[in-house]
Amino acid sequence: MNLLKILFILSLTGSLFSPPPQSTAADIQAPVLKWKNAGCYSSWCETGWYSSPAALDLDQDGDVEVIAGTYSLFLIDGNSGSLIKRVDPPGNRNWPSIVAADLDDNGDLEVVSAHGDGYVHVFDHNMNLVWSRQPTPGNELRSLAVYDLDHNGDLEIMVASTRSYDQWFVYEHNGDLRSGDWPQHSPDSDTNGYTAGCFNQNIAAGDMNGDGLAEIIGPNDTHYLAAFLPDGSQLPASTIYGTLPGGLAKPWSLVGVHVDHAVDLRTWAYCGTEHRPNFAHSPPILSDLDGNGILEAIIVGNVYNCGTSPYTSLYEMPFILNRDRTRWVSGSFNWTVLPTPDAYADPIIENYNVIESNHPNPAAADLDNDGIKEVLYPSYDGRMHVYWMDKTEHGNWPYAVTKAGEGFTRFATEPVVVDLDNNGYAEVIFASWVQKGTNQTGKLHILDYLGNPIHEIPLPMAYGSPDWNGVLAAPTLANIDNDADLEIVLNSAHSGVLAYDLPNTANARILWETGRGNFLRSGSPSLGDISSSTFVSNYPISSPGQSVRFTIFLNNQGLALPDVTMTNTLSAGLIYQGNLSASSGVVNYSGGTITWSGVVEANSSVSIQYEAQVDPTLSGRVLLANAAQISDGQGNTFDKTAYTFVNGLATYLPLISK
Repeated sequence: MNLLKILFILSLTGSLFSPPPQSTAADIQAPVLKWKNAGCYSSWCETGWYSSPAALDLDQDGDVEVIAGTYSLFLIDGNSGSLIKRVDPPGNRNWPSIVAADLDDNGDLEVVSAHGDGYVHVFDHNMNLVWSRQPTPGNELRSLAVYDLDHNGDLEIMVASTRSYDQWFVYEHNGDLRSGDWPQHSPDSDTNGYTAGCFNQNIAAGDMNGDGLAEIIGPNDTHYLAAFLPDGSQLPASTIYGTLPGGLAKPWSLVGVHVDHAVDLRTWAYCGTEHRPNFAHSPPILSDLDGNGILEAIIVGNVYNCGTSPYTSLYEMPFILNRDRTRWVSGSFNWTVLPTPDAYADPIIENYNVIESNHPNPAAADLDNDGIKEVLYPSYDGRMHVYWMDKTEHGNWPYAVTKAGEGFTRFATEPVVVDLDNNGYAEVIFASWVQKGTNQTGKLHILDYLGNPIHEIPLPMAYGSPDWNGVLAAPTLANIDNDADLEIVLNSAHSGVLAYDLPNTANARILWETGRGNFLRSGSPSLGDISSSTFVSNYPISSPGQSVRFTIFLNNQGLALPDVTMTNTLSAGLIYQGNLSASSGVVNYSGGTITWSGVVEANSSVSIQYEAQVDPTLSGRVLLANAAQISDGQGNTFDKTAYTFVNGLATYLPLISK
């Protein structure tokens, strides 16, 4: 809430304003199981791994389909959970999340999956195979993302392999290997840098500097990070980390990452006392944390002691980096020095024979609506972590998913983030899985923004003979039955695909909707982000009969949004006067309502202005709240309000200098 609004309320009430209370179970109803065992056979289900399902109207017939991957791929009717089609493509299990996107920009959606034995497949909207490639036979593809790398309208497909050389491949939408230096990367300690295998969804792509070309970030099984441009050339790091022979900047893959930045600058560590992270299971994300229009790279590393044999895992912690590989600093936020972990941050267990491995898949979202995003991730310490940019965990974070009294271990999935009751404070939703041999199941967890549990619902038990169950993959938020409310879709380990209704969520704000943030699985803003749009008046304090100019700024912090709409019905007490204009798009006025539709280009803004008169008959102090609804064309709606306080008294804070 901005200062002017606080002052308005102070003037009206004479009392201090308290923010809305945190959500409770009374405010947010419990999820209700809609269907289960989707995609299963008569007495068993294929094992679900870490692949988050997609949910959208794939064939554009008005009904939403769910696409989930285990070993087979399942096309499921969203409303009923009934199987539409099962596809068993070449390759083994499907580890990375399912991609659903219009690859060739022809208005028709495609599905992309990646598998064991090095296969990547593209299907049409009926799940008919379009093309397959096998870039790394014998090695699993655990990393998959698509993105418009060169901003030419079509999407490129990126995969990465568990093998230790030539791990990263980029394909054009038609299956051709992209021209340039692909595949990457061939380790060479002298000039090319160090990399190894990619054992999780270790690709993110996004335009970090707004030049129309994306950067590709690739963590791997080393303490080095790979970073590439669309042509496969390596992204240079800052020269503070040294230079190559001839004075050129080192690539990212030649600058080791350590806990202490001073060790990064020195380039080598005293093992045993100076620790470093491994990034084998560390998906990167790209997010504008501070709202300045520039994307930062966030990667959670497994910090270990390299002085022991074998190495000893210590804790998992986010590293936040700029495009030039330097550590992120913004105003009072300084991530040059990492947060200090608490005494409970060490791993509970790292043996997948006992419990399937936890992976620190991060998400980024503004939980408390202050304009600054938080970083969320599950850890092998059995907790869900949320770091504010002041490097602390607020409220009840980190939240313990493993409970000592249960006598077995639980791990948590990547979270999704949504303001279910649209009160300005987001809820965090994730699922969990349990230790093998327990004959127990995981839960669906809904927590408020401060880490207090609202609902924790046991998931169905394993279907058939398995002795444990839960969900390893990130949930997916979508409206799968075309009613007013959202649903949660889950790809479970041993009970097939599940769906839960979320009652009374018609006005929910989705902030992080699925694994990797979107169905491109890019770990970055996919088709733009207009959540930071604003609505202002030029006279926050006004008089009866006065003319007030209102301006709506549609601020896009991502790729172009082609189908944005805005609706603003003037509040009672305002009389439309005209002078309506928009910097682009189509704007109209009719019957007390201003509407706008059009494109908001990448990393740009559209302004809409008009004038309204304060009703001359108003008397007394009246706060006029002029509300607008903005739809981004991707299923998200944002409410913005401009205020003018009629007959209000200006309040000024004291100016203190020293």
